[in-house]
Amino acid sequence: MTHVHATAYSSPPDPQGGENYRLALPNTSSAAKLSRDFIASLLTVSRHRGLVDDARLCVTELVTNAHRHTRTSLIRVGVTVQRKQVTISVADDDHWALPEPPAFREVREEAREREGGRGLLIVEQLALAWGMTVLGGCFPYRKAVWFTLARAGSAP
Repeated sequence: MTHVHATAYSSPPDPQGGENYRLALPNTSSAAKLSRDFIASLLTVSRHRGLVDDARLCVTELVTNAHRHTRTSLIRVGVTVQRKQVTISVADDDHWALPEPPAFREVREEAREREGGRGLLIVEQLALAWGMTVLGGCFPYRKAVWFTLARAGSAP
């Protein structure tokens, strides 16, 4: 069952506010498509049509990573929509399965030839900023990978 509900921030809270949206998905093979459709609809309605393609691609990569590499029961997609930028986060309940940032690993030639293994590189290339957050303080219970996309000409 797919539902939208409010949760704690799974991306860095923005001091300038904005509208916050949440989607919780079961960890199934359809989670990536559902998150893509959610993001596309939300950005189209919020007048961020120019960010739809990049946002769909990045959220697909992060949701697919959560589905393939964790045993979480729910994948949570959070979106903060502001006037000039959008921050999207994907959270799962496997705080120890942190993704390896592209800057810390060597990209092998065979990885370039395969279809897999390039997700975070794509996010890094398309996003204004991106990062990882472990939620829960001393007792981590969830991690989130987030990225921010901005309209052309917007300063960070």
